[in-house]
Amino acid sequence: MTALLIENGRLVDPSVGWDGPARLLVVDGIVAAIDPSDGDIPQGADRIDASGQIVAPGLVDLAAELRDPGREEDESIQTGSDAALAGGYTSVLCSASTSPVIDTPAAVELVRQKSAQASGVRVHVIACLSKGREADQMAELGLLSDAGAVAFSDAPYPMPNDALLKRALEYCRMLNKPIFDRPEVPVLASSGVMHDGQVSLVLGLRGLPTEAEDLAVARDVRLAEATGGWLHVGPVSTMGSIDLLRRVKSRGVQVTASSCPHNLFLTDSELRSYDSRFKVHPPLRSPRHVEALRLAIADGTIDAIVSGHMPRATEKKSNDLDRAPFGAAALETSLSSVATFMVRPGHLTWADAIDRLSTAPARIAGINAGGLSVGQAGDIVIFDPSAQWTVDGSKFRSRCKSSPLDGKQLEALVTRTIVGGQVKFARS
Repeated sequence: MTALLIENGRLVDPSVGWDGPARLLVVDGIVAAIDPSDGDIPQGADRIDASGQIVAPGLVDLAAELRDPGREEDESIQTGSDAALAGGYTSVLCSASTSPVIDTPAAVELVRQKSAQASGVRVHVIACLSKGREADQMAELGLLSDAGAVAFSDAPYPMPNDALLKRALEYCRMLNKPIFDRPEVPVLASSGVMHDGQVSLVLGLRGLPTEAEDLAVARDVRLAEATGGWLHVGPVSTMGSIDLLRRVKSRGVQVTASSCPHNLFLTDSELRSYDSRFKVHPPLRSPRHVEALRLAIADGTIDAIVSGHMPRATEKKSNDLDRAPFGAAALETSLSSVATFMVRPGHLTWADAIDRLSTAPARIAGINAGGLSVGQAGDIVIFDPSAQWTVDGSKFRSRCKSSPLDGKQLEALVTRTIVGGQVKFARS
């Protein structure tokens, strides 16, 4: 029997509304007790002193690209897992942006085997919605589900085939699995480099219009309402998307949404530097959209915050802005970004922040995570909310060293990440 006692910390678990001092006992990888008596603590239990720190359910990411197999120059499951642990994540849903894509049971099993070998975060597979991610024929969703896929998506590609998406939403009701769509109308966004607005006009760069996202969200939520399917849209970044989501949620439509941290505080003005580390997707928008997103995160219109981890190799991001790919490393900075730009200014409480980063994503994905009730897995993050640190992309555990936050000072620093009762990351 293995036992771990975390004491002297502030336990924040929004799944049960707990926010206060508590001891947490984990036995054989499972939460055994909250505030156990001394007599209930097994002899020889390992102890962690979390004085001055927050103890919370491990973070859950809904949309990380791990790029493995086939794109290991950008990221591998091992390096992506290491980066996730350093950022406080214990569960990561990986997208099908691999080569070959994850559209067969064998491909699902390969990712699961590699994840087991990495022995880090729990990696859950998002399998392709269409065969080959070509948006022509629906993938064998039943077989992919049986193989262990937890959701279906062609992300980071959008799904332009309306009929296919409608059929998939109807079919997935039987599987009780969600469909994720990255909302964008490809013909409107083709060749775009940054947000379509005053800054792109001044810089002479082709823009990504907000309508490309708004129209896709409108189509998605209407199909979700018509079919009763389980749909998640995101990441979203526009005022139009937020307005549509508010309206359909008021009618009880089963739709959830997410946004990325960088869209909550950085604006398109950053691109005046022509620095490709600010070329991210969704693109950095104008201040009005940023403010609308912050309010939507605060009031729950947007359910979850996803990292937006889209790693790309240094040689790719070193190209000129119009040729460099979209993408950035984000797993190691997401919690601190939310702490600095959402919690510190008072937009969110810590309970709200943990809900958006852990509890809500777990609920959306339908996985057993995001809480620390007795009987749940001992997946835990411990972090110092008052610690300050400066982002240095060159020291990332991810293979991608590009970050729009490079050089910025952030608050909150992960000190330990625990998966199944085992300390997988400890900051020295």
